[in-house]
Amino acid sequence: MAAPAPGAMMFRRDEVAGAASTSRCSALGGHRFVVVGAQPSSSLNPVASVRRHFNGLHRSSDADLQNYVCRSGSKGLRSSMEGKKYRSSKEGANVSQDQLRGISAELQKRVQGGESLESSLSEGHTKAVDPATLFNSTLEGSQSPYPGGLGPHTGRDPTVKKPAWLRQRAPQGDRYEELKGSLSTLKLNTVCEEAQCPNIGECWNGGGGAGGEGDGIGTATIMLLGDTCTRGCRFCAVATSRTPAPPDPMEPENTAKAIASWGVGYVVLTSVDRDDMLDGGSDHFARTVKTLKALKPEILVECLVSDFRGDLSAVAHVADSGLDVFAHNIETVKRLQRIVRDPRAGYEQSMSVLKHAKGVREGMVTKSSIMLGLGETDDEVKQTMQDLRAVGVDIVTLGQYLQPTPLHLTVKEYVTPEKFDYWKQYGESIGFRYVASGPLVRSSYRAGEFFVESMIREERRKTQQLSS
Repeated sequence: MAAPAPGAMMFRRDEVAGAASTSRCSALGGHRFVVVGAQPSSSLNPVASVRRHFNGLHRSSDADLQNYVCRSGSKGLRSSMEGKKYRSSKEGANVSQDQLRGISAELQKRVQGGESLESSLSEGHTKAVDPATLFNSTLEGSQSPYPGGLGPHTGRDPTVKKPAWLRQRAPQGDRYEELKGSLSTLKLNTVCEEAQCPNIGECWNGGGGAGGEGDGIGTATIMLLGDTCTRGCRFCAVATSRTPAPPDPMEPENTAKAIASWGVGYVVLTSVDRDDMLDGGSDHFARTVKTLKALKPEILVECLVSDFRGDLSAVAHVADSGLDVFAHNIETVKRLQRIVRDPRAGYEQSMSVLKHAKGVREGMVTKSSIMLGLGETDDEVKQTMQDLRAVGVDIVTLGQYLQPTPLHLTVKEYVTPEKFDYWKQYGESIGFRYVASGPLVRSSYRAGEFFVESMIREERRKTQQLSS
């Protein structure tokens, strides 16, 4: 990372597993404001930068935020994680970590009273700033109503307690151990492990349960196009950047070869959003699917994709690649879209993507997913499910939203298993061919279940008959 400009005010945190690796900045009044998750821009002031790029801090916990250090210095300002020492050539002095902690405690008392971001930036000396106070004063002009939050929609609501039904057995079983053991050898990056999915044992064992008693086909979800997203949805803990590293051009071929040698019968390919790529990464998906199908024709492939910024030609390119299921998540009801998802996503845009994919070829199976517990009403959930059916979606999954950190959207409700059963019955009553609904259900939950496999193979058989 390049050294900050003279007068830089730098915010950084100690190493956190999976944290974004790049820092970007915006400028105002001769100061450079560096925030993990922000983009360089001379046209944005710091307040706008924080508001625009708040989601870049998604991977921080409460403790992580306290490790941000705001420091003024010259081009010689450097940080050394190993030596735990910070140097400012402007001051000609080395400042130890202990000294910084002392300064931090004093200044945190000051900013607790509401010192503004502009006031903080006008200071020219070494100091630390309480980030909760700093960011709360800039996000939509409102503090979080809940502890640990930033802005009006985050923080943990102490009145909403996590229920016992969300507990899950530790994964085990022969098939689970076999798949897990081959991951490092094949260098496959699974969302199952990265996201610590509670259903990993159930899916990898073939759908019967975490204990290994499954009788279906093993399922895994593979992440393509890197681990850094260009969007900042408020429910998601993935690292964000507007300029992520370019994808590996050999990833489609290497991933396909690895999956073909892996012991799964159903694979879900997904990715972060890549708005920095002209095609949104659609060709990357298509190449992976085509190569995989050439190596292992019998494998079932589901692609869980972004909206490609509404580019329907990109949608068609993926849908026509030979995949078996085209999946794109609507995520939430229409009213909550702007709160839950990045502004570049949208309800109508997602519906358009699903509708277009359905029409690309005869027998295309489409799928979407809805999170519950974000404050939606029953009528809104029904309307969303009806809208998905109206554009031809065959499979829908409904699961409980779980808050990754206090910086993410607040859980408004823990929906009961009985209510999830109701949504399953409702979905089936309006024509969905398959509904997975439960507190721990995720978009790729038991994707290779026997019924889904049979449905896909039946559609494939019909298509072959029509073409012959």
